This record gives sequence, C-alpha cells and structure tokens, in this order.
Amino acid sequence: MNELQLRVEKAYPSDNGKGTARLDPDTFVELKISPGDYIELEGEKKTLAKVWRADSEDWGKGIIRIDGYTRQNAGVSIGESIKIRKTEVEGADQVVLAPTERDKKLPTTRDIKNFLRRQLLKRVFTEGDIIPVKAPMQKSFFRDSGNLVPLVAVSAAPSEENLIVTEDTEVEIKSQPVQEYDSVKAARITYEDIGGLKDEVQHVREMIELPLRHPEVFKRLGIDPPKGVLLHGPPGTGKTLIAKAVANESRANFLSINGPEIMSKYYGESEQQLRELFQEAQENSPSIVFIDELDSIAPKREEVGGEVERRVVAQLLSLMDGLEERGEIVVIGATNRISGVDPALRRPGRFDREIEIGVPDLEERKEILSIHTRAMPLEDSIELEEYAGLTHGYVGADIEALCKEAAMKALRRFLPDIDFENDRIPEEVLNNLIVNNKDFRDAMKEIEPSALREVLLEVPKVDYDDVGGLEDVMQEIKESIEWPLKRPDAFERMGVNPPKGLLLFGPPGTGKTLIARAVANESDANFISVKGPELLSKWVGESEKGVREVFRKARQTAPTIVFFDELDSMAPTRDGGDNNRVTERVVNQLLTEIDGIEGLEDVVIIGASNRPDIIDPALMRPGRFDRRIFIPVPDRKARKKILEIHTQGMPLADDVDLDELAYDLEGYVGSDIEALCREAAMLALRCDIEACEVKDQHLRQAMDSVYPTVDEETKEYYKKIEEMLKSRPDKQTKESIVGYR
Repeated sequence: MNELQLRVEKAYPSDNGKGTARLDPDTFVELKISPGDYIELEGEKKTLAKVWRADSEDWGKGIIRIDGYTRQNAGVSIGESIKIRKTEVEGADQVVLAPTERDKKLPTTRDIKNFLRRQLLKRVFTEGDIIPVKAPMQKSFFRDSGNLVPLVAVSAAPSEENLIVTEDTEVEIKSQPVQEYDSVKAARITYEDIGGLKDEVQHVREMIELPLRHPEVFKRLGIDPPKGVLLHGPPGTGKTLIAKAVANESRANFLSINGPEIMSKYYGESEQQLRELFQEAQENSPSIVFIDELDSIAPKREEVGGEVERRVVAQLLSLMDGLEERGEIVVIGATNRISGVDPALRRPGRFDREIEIGVPDLEERKEILSIHTRAMPLEDSIELEEYAGLTHGYVGADIEALCKEAAMKALRRFLPDIDFENDRIPEEVLNNLIVNNKDFRDAMKEIEPSALREVLLEVPKVDYDDVGGLEDVMQEIKESIEWPLKRPDAFERMGVNPPKGLLLFGPPGTGKTLIARAVANESDANFISVKGPELLSKWVGESEKGVREVFRKARQTAPTIVFFDELDSMAPTRDGGDNNRVTERVVNQLLTEIDGIEGLEDVVIIGASNRPDIIDPALMRPGRFDRRIFIPVPDRKARKKILEIHTQGMPLADDVDLDELAYDLEGYVGSDIEALCREAAMLALRCDIEACEVKDQHLRQAMDSVYPTVDEETKEYYKKIEEMLKSRPDKQTKESIVGYR
C-alpha cells in the first residue's frame, strides 16, 4: 500500500470543521487517489479525512492542510509530519455521540438525532474521534447555537473500523460526557480561527508550543526553554485569541488571569491569588498562564501611588523568575499599553520575547473576512477582496463587527416576512435569508476602525466632479495623494520616495477644504481632520501630546490622509513672540513627526492655509510639505463650471445664460458663487413662494448683495506669495508681502 509522509499546515478558513484534507496533484498521483476519495492519517493516533485539491500556491511543497479537529484526532500539530495512505470505508451501523465538556447536556429527542444524522451524512470517522457539528437554526439544542460544537464518537459499530455515516446509520446520544472522555479537550479555538498574523503565530508557537510539546529539543541544545511571551498591539488585533489557540493546539492546561479581577483592597490577598494560580498551573503542568491586560496589574512601580500594585508586581517577578523552579509553565502576557508595563518584567528570563500584533494588511483582512463569513449565506456577487481593500485600519474585532452588522442588516430586510407568534420560522423564509452587497455597504457606514473612533469624522460625499474648474490642480493632487497610496509600486520602480506632504494655499473660498473632502472620498484611505486651533492648549505638553496622538493613530491605521485645516494657526513662524511658547513646541513636534527618525509609511499630510507666508519655514522645505499647490481665483471657464455645479438641481428659466453670467462674475470665488445661487433662489421665492424657476433677473439682483471676495490687491498679494513659494524670492518681495499684511 502506497504511503507518504507530509508536513501538516493549517486548513483554509472555509474548510474548518468539514473533515477534509487538501493535497497537491503530485500526491494524488503517488497515492493513486482522486478528489472525493478517503485517506487514513497517522500521527500519534489514526483518523480519516476526505481529500480535495489544494490551491496552486501549495503545489510541490509536500504539505497537507487539515483543520484543528482533524489534527487533534490524529495527534499532530502544525509543522509536524504525518503519514497518509489511501483507505476504504465501511458504512456505520451505529454511532454513539457525547459532548466533550462536563457542563454540556444534550437532549436525546428524535429531532436532534435526525438533525445530527443529516449533518454527519458522508462524514468519515473512527471510534474516539472528535466530530464538530453546526448547532441547528430552529432551536437552541446547544448553548453555542450557530457555532461548531464538538462531539465525541464514544463508540461505533462495527468497532475498530474506518466508518462513514450513511442514511441507515443509527445515531445515539449520551446526554452527559462519559467518564473516560471527561478529559478530552476539544479544539474550540484553533489556528483556523486566526486570520493573517502568520509570522506572529509562528513566533508564538516557537516560544510556547515547542517547549511544552518537545522539551527534549532544548535539552539537546543545552538551553532553558523560554519562560514568557508578551503580546502587545492595538485593541482587537487578536492577542487573546492567539493565546487561546496556542493553549488548545499545544494541548496544555490553560489558566487565565484577567488583570483587574485579582486586585483586592485586603492586604496580601492579591499576591495570594497569584501564588495559588501558579501553584495550580504547576500541579497540572504543562500549563499556560495567560495574563490579560498586564498593564493593569503590573504598572511601572515608580509611577503608581498604591502599595497594592507594587506588591503585585514584586510577587509576579518572584513567581516568574524567583528562587523556586517554575517547571513546565509558560506565561503569556497581553497588553495594548506596553509602555505602561513595569520594565523589570520586560527582560529576558521573564518575558523573553515581545511580539507586536499589529493592524492587518490587505491579504490578512481578506482572510479574516473569510473566517467570519464562512458560515454566513452570502450572495454570489460578493467579493471579499473588494471589502478587504475598503477596510484600511480595521482590526480583527472591527471586521467581526462589520460581518455581524451586515448580517443584522439582512435580517432587518426579512423582519416583515417573519411571524414571531409561530414557534417555528418556515424553512423557505430561512433559506431566503441571504447577505448581499448592500448589507455590507450599509454596515460599513456604521462600523469604523476602532483606533480612529476618537478622531474620525463623517466626510460629506464630495467627489472630484464637485470641484469645479481646477483640472490642473486636481491632476497634481492625484499625483501627490492617490498615486502613493494606490500605486506605491510605481515609485518603487522609479527608485524614488513619494511626496510626504501637500500644502494647498490661496485666497479664502477657492475650494481648499472642498478639495480635501474630495480626496478623502476618492482615495479609499482613512481620513483624519485636524483643525489647527483645537490642538492648542494652555496646559504644558497637552498640545504636543495631541499632535503625537494624531500621528500615532495615522501610522496605526495606514493608509491614512491627515488634513490640517488653517495650518498657519498652529504652525506660525517661531520668532519668540509667543510668551507661552505653545506654538513653538507644536511646530517642533510637527517637524519631528513628519520628518523625524520614525518614518511615515502610507501616511500623507495635507495642509490648507490662506496665510502661507506666516507658516514656519522649516515646515515648507522638501521632505515635509514637498509640494505647494496654489488654488487660484477661478477664471471665466472655471466660473462657468462652478455655476453648473451649483445650479445642477436648480430649475433655471430659459433666459439664464451661464456663460454670460460667468463673464460678469470677475473676482468671485467658489464660495461666492455658491452664495450667489442660493441668494437668487431666495429672491425668486420672495417674489412668489410658489415659484418654480430662477430667472436671470434674480441672479443679477443677487449680485447686488453678494460681493466678490477677491479684489485686484488681494490677487497681487497671492501672486507674490506664489512667486515666493515656487521660486527663490528676493528680499524686496518678502518685505512687500509682510508690508502688505
């Protein structure tokens, strides 16, 4: 009989719980099998699986992809070798199923037996296997309704055979776990439940799973195995999920400490609880002790006033690295405030390695979406890759919330068809309950990246078509903003770094903020708007902290556009005139954030100002605001385009000639023309509240009350500023600008 030895890898998200194995075409040829055949897998134990073809990127690697339940049934872990061979299966006469946990109780009704038989039809197994089933939709037979619930095949007939569930198989249920299966630890959270984080999971496995399962490797190397791993990163990225998955996959005893729970006001009680927990871990080793929110029980001792926190930190230090041998206990800590953890814990011998669990990238978001939608009835037209591209800055918890909200949107559409007075919802109604693209689009309007909740704003739906008469300017902006975010490969190919910053300057009302809104909508990037004066605070250090926080969130949720409106108000020239020196410190902080040692990856800065002459010169050099774009007063052609935009939904009379009107609006900027159109509509209604059109006379009359913002003197001023910023100005030009103001 042909037999092969392959390396085990985690299953595709869509295969979780199905009992399938993915193989490449070469393996099919060697074993003389076809997709849909059955194989026997042999690790520490034997189990069965149905085979399907792997994706092309797995071909020729000598791997087999099986899920956590199958790995547990075979007694292997990811990265280990497993023997596989073709096998024949026999129809099972009977199978007896039991829950895997003591507190689970199953009903033994005919309904649930028939339900399980239908679910397990064509499922292959051997006696003692863990078989996951989906909880039924109609009634909550299981506490985890809607999720995979693991059951144990306690016994089967004929015994000790490779079996398959058929229509004739009799399914029996034990309502409580049988004694010999009390200790079975079902793979409730496996590596298949973790989207992305491939390198991070590999590091954690090296540090935790390997020492617990194969301590002889470290003995051979003559070194002590690692004692602790500290996972840190933004909230919702999967730190706790990784800890639970590693505990399940390594088949170790798992003990969890939720930081605030052990803190007590009574003297010595907090330390006692810690000692008891480590004692329990030692008695049931190998064990993993997971400390969530580590910063809450082990803060920096020099910064806390309470004696309790200091004693708890000291107790934790002695338990992790004291005189007493710890044994086969690995400690995992998780925190989103790593800077708040006591430094004494952050040295080798305690937490040997610190692993950052960051915000997922495009491919990782796609994998997380596929995990959270694998049991969801999706419309065929839904492309998960499209939503992965739209969810910049979303962490795993945000994507899970997005999928749940999309499902709730679908449910709301079907609520009118559901009769809640009936005990059972008709099967045809449930079968029509499908999540479509509109549900996901609507859900995205409500679920925003959690890291941006404090600074995110609702951007009005403005696109490039709403910006009139600035075609050349918009092309420059696309080159500076869209190209770096959407086509970074082009800059890499040319061997240059994309621009970091863009300064829009020009007279008031010409559309600088409107352009920023359009860029926010068209670029598909996260958008943070900073209004200059809001950051300034009378308290020392608060303004700089605000700037730091803005850039920290921008890096965390990249690609991100940071828009500074009225930049001149928060970054004026540092001339010592500010008695409190607040703006000087803000400028210094801005300089270090934009062009300091820590780089800005996929973060683009837009500044807007109508007084660029008073912005600190250090900000204006290349490497900070690389490109300076003048937003001019609109010419006749541009004015006509702006008029067309603002009269698009306005009922105009036949006597209105926009081309002629545009000629007469010399000096009017975009905001003036918008006000003019609005005033004309008000005049028409003033003459007749039932009016249905705006006439030329109304527009002409509106010009008497809406005046142009820009006069010849202002044009001359901005022309000089443009010359100064786009060329090397002489001393006389600088002085004339200052003298004008």
